Amino acid sequence: MEINWAEILIQINGLLIAAKPGLVIFWQFILAWWWLPLPFLLWKHFLYFWLWWRNYLWEAKQKTILLEIKIPKENLKPMRAMELVFTGLWQIWAEPNWIEKWWDGQSLLSYSFEIVAIDGVPHFLIRCPKSALGMVETHIYAQFPEAEVFEVEDYTKKVPQDIPNSKWDLWGTDFKLAKANCYPIKTYHDFETERESKEEKRIDPITSLLEGMSFLKKGEQVWVQIRATPIFSEIPWIEEGKKIKNQLLSRKMPSKPKPLYQEIIDVFFGFGKKQETKDEGLLPPEMRLTEVEKETVAAIERKMDKVGFEVGIRYIYLAKKDVMVKSNLRLPMSYFTNFNTKHANAPIPDGKTIPKVRKKWYDPFWFPERRLHLKKRLIFRRYIERLPFFFPLPGGTFVLNAEELATIYHFPSKVLTPASMIPRVEAKKGEAPLELPVEE
Repeated sequence: MEINWAEILIQINGLLIAAKPGLVIFWQFILAWWWLPLPFLLWKHFLYFWLWWRNYLWEAKQKTILLEIKIPKENLKPMRAMELVFTGLWQIWAEPNWIEKWWDGQSLLSYSFEIVAIDGVPHFLIRCPKSALGMVETHIYAQFPEAEVFEVEDYTKKVPQDIPNSKWDLWGTDFKLAKANCYPIKTYHDFETERESKEEKRIDPITSLLEGMSFLKKGEQVWVQIRATPIFSEIPWIEEGKKIKNQLLSRKMPSKPKPLYQEIIDVFFGFGKKQETKDEGLLPPEMRLTEVEKETVAAIERKMDKVGFEVGIRYIYLAKKDVMVKSNLRLPMSYFTNFNTKHANAPIPDGKTIPKVRKKWYDPFWFPERRLHLKKRLIFRRYIERLPFFFPLPGGTFVLNAEELATIYHFPSKVLTPASMIPRVEAKKGEAPLELPVEE
């Protein structure tokens, strides 16, 4: 039976006329101006989708390249050298103005630092804008002069693009921080790397990841992606860090200035008199902290003192179904556990991105297999397109500084990571001397 809404509205209008004239005027106003609040209610959503559309068009025009770094055979540089590389790469930061952002769709350029194992062979890769190629090569060669940087084909295009399918399956997740952005993760300062003079006594957390990757069989692949966007220091996480540091030091935060009318009221009613402050003790706040609190304050200050990146971390384990080993899917997850600290921060898997369908009381049996398939397909698509995390919705990122990034992503030495499958430079290629005669 088809509902005649026009007739229903006419009947309601007739009932209101028979009731009270005031209700008639109100009802007629609603019928004529019901749409008036919509622009105010939908304005925020309109701005978001407008900016997303303009960014999509602008990013489609940007050319990116994938670089592989072939590390030296004898790499004696510690992780501190990689921190200098990240500090130099931060210079790609260039914030667009109002017209460039909202009309041209320009956004901050980003990198994608990737560690990939294909059939048991690990590779170190960097995806960057083509315009930043010279910058990437300069800073890598400055710290690792024996390395080789060359462009390669995208490895994500060498597997079926409809994974998961009848022959391939995958598992993956994104990461988040357990605490606020201002708390740092464990970095190379907390390992023995910088304190030992002999290389064989140093500790490198990336060893566990690369050694596990070297045991993958043919048909197994592990992809680790660290998407990093340089950001300026004057951002909320800096103020957040100062606030938390002051709370740990038991300092009173400076109160916000009162509005003019509030000051007039306080003076008029006598509320503006200064209150007597109580003696909080002879010892300064720094002397009342425990050792763990002192370390936390020092770590927060060290993180705020270095350049920052808006980071998203994800990984994928994919393999042919006949060779897939379920224990290998947690290989990268165990690697990131090396950077967990109880008193500071820790990268942990984001439960919203884990490919698992949880049965709830209101949907215990609504197509769980199909929903799981779509969730895996979404993880795969976001990875191969290097999309922002939780795309197209915002969120899913956190802040790491150059020191933290260097601890997670760096080139290992042969003594600490003797995996024979890692491609290394056996001999440095050099150009011919300038004074060498050339046949015309």
